[in-house]
Amino acid sequence: MSSGDHGAQAERTGLAWRRTALAATACTLLLLHTAARRGWGATVVPVAFAGAMVITLVAVGAIRERALRGPETPKPLHPILAVTTSALVVATAVALVAVR
Repeated sequence: MSSGDHGAQAERTGLAWRRTALAATACTLLLLHTAARRGWGATVVPVAFAGAMVITLVAVGAIRERALRGPETPKPLHPILAVTTSALVVATAVALVAVR
């Protein structure tokens, strides 16, 4: 196997990131619907965090897939991207619990 041949790894990783972003988008839309029904107010906070999380998931997924498709051996995901994504997931969960 050559150094640039990563098989289907890039495709599987890209699909996993897209699936995760799609599920997060569906949850964000449900949160948006709930916020609209409750009259907005504080319920907008989880929606904002969830929207930021979706954007981050899409961006990080694209960056990761591009890195895996490159000819050289891919580097691990940059820690700042991993921490940012994780922080947004936790912030969304905390905001959801706080607003309930």
